[in-house]
Amino acid sequence: MKEEVTTTPINNTTLDVQGHRGCRGLMPENTIPAMIKALELGVTTLELDVVITKDKQVVLSHEPFFNHEIASKPNGELVTKAEEKSLNIFQMTMEEISRYDVGMRIHTRFPEQTKLIVAKPSLDAVFDSVKAYCDKTGKPIPFFNIETKSNPKSDNIYHPAPAVFVDILMAVIIKKGMQEKSMIQSFDFRTLQYLHQQYPGMATVALVEDFDKIPFEAQLNKLGFTPTVYSPSFSLVDSNLVAACQQKKVRLIPWTVNDTADMKRMKNLGVDGIITDYPDRLLKLR
Repeated sequence: MKEEVTTTPINNTTLDVQGHRGCRGLMPENTIPAMIKALELGVTTLELDVVITKDKQVVLSHEPFFNHEIASKPNGELVTKAEEKSLNIFQMTMEEISRYDVGMRIHTRFPEQTKLIVAKPSLDAVFDSVKAYCDKTGKPIPFFNIETKSNPKSDNIYHPAPAVFVDILMAVIIKKGMQEKSMIQSFDFRTLQYLHQQYPGMATVALVEDFDKIPFEAQLNKLGFTPTVYSPSFSLVDSNLVAACQQKKVRLIPWTVNDTADMKRMKNLGVDGIITDYPDRLLKLR
């Protein structure tokens, strides 16, 4: 068994406002500027995605490659859809990754994004930057909801197998003393199962897709233990699910809620938190 930790994953008395990929609607996703902007707005949790590099660094990225919607190559050429999956982060060093820009391309789905030259950061750098910002402003350190981007079909191709992935990630979290501020989330339940076995004090978040109609109880049976948080697509949330989570003492935090009407509906149903690309909209409601 790895190092045991004791965590307090989130404040149980208030709605947890989670900035999705920082605040993707307003800033380039999974970047340090997105995290700082989210903190300026007042989020309580920074939601982010991580993958592993060739030199075993933990880097923020939603895909284990350079997505054509957001990335430009070191020579300034735009990454194309045809080539994106060949730009495999698991086969690149952190130094190589730092040469790619992920902040200047116009994102057609998020027209409010501020454009700036920015690279994918390491998780180390994100922790350091957030701490420095909080020290400077006097704000409390936020919580971090960290998604492991893994899939059984791409083990050792785009990412390590779950045990190696989690150990590398946890080494950074423990080194930075962020155990009590971090939750690990995943659609790949293998990640959470290993984490639960080897790091039993860490908060776990079970992610559930919108097309996944498996009932709540069956999902928990599939997982094999009761997670700290149940995090489905918001389209799956109804009063029955809220009641089931409350009965199990599992926090319910749906993703990704961007429309104000949907935010109001989630709040009225009694969810414990909301993940959104637009935390400014949610904070105005609160």
